[in-house]
Amino acid sequence: MASLKPIILYGHAGGPNPWKVAMVAEELGVPYEHKLLDFTELKKEPFITKNPNGRVPAIEDPNTGITLWESGAIVEYLVETYDKDKKISFTAGTPDYFHAKQWLHFQMSGQGPYFGQAVWFKVYHPEKIQSAQDRYINEIRRVSGVINNVLEKQDWLAGGKYSYADVAFVPWYEAVPRIAADQIDLEKEFPKLYNWLNRIKSRPAVAKVLKDKAEVNAAAQKK
Repeated sequence: MASLKPIILYGHAGGPNPWKVAMVAEELGVPYEHKLLDFTELKKEPFITKNPNGRVPAIEDPNTGITLWESGAIVEYLVETYDKDKKISFTAGTPDYFHAKQWLHFQMSGQGPYFGQAVWFKVYHPEKIQSAQDRYINEIRRVSGVINNVLEKQDWLAGGKYSYADVAFVPWYEAVPRIAADQIDLEKEFPKLYNWLNRIKSRPAVAKVLKDKAEVNAAAQKK
């Protein structure tokens, strides 16, 4: 896709969701420029015009003229626009096509919000509220159990192959050691999920994004 102009991907150092989009773009060979914003920039112009919700990610695609926000919508856009060979997606209208969407929606509704709340109450909330921490740590365990049980019977979430549905879960799982290492041992409690995550992270496209993320976070901590 050498003739494509780079997509502009708006993110910030700490947010998992933009990295999910970056992983999909890398897998598809879609060029992108990752513009990292400070939290203070998200709720005001010029970004608020691109995303009235004031969150990242958002993209601007000069190849199609579209501006789009919400990570799940962006992932679906990328695979439907650029994955013509169905490298990490499925033929429209097939059961696998809908099953992949099913898992992406579960990631957006069942993983991201609960893992995010676990981070909030563990790291950022000004008061320690043990019941809130326990609730969201237990949600991490519940979601992990759902995935692990499915992976007892199959290698990938949808269609018998690696897809965007699998990689979508990786960035939020990167936060688990930080917030729940003393409470959840993914390798022991959810071995199928643990091995699945490692298989995904060993892919060159995903490994590159994780390396980029680590470098960005290291630079942010020095400021």
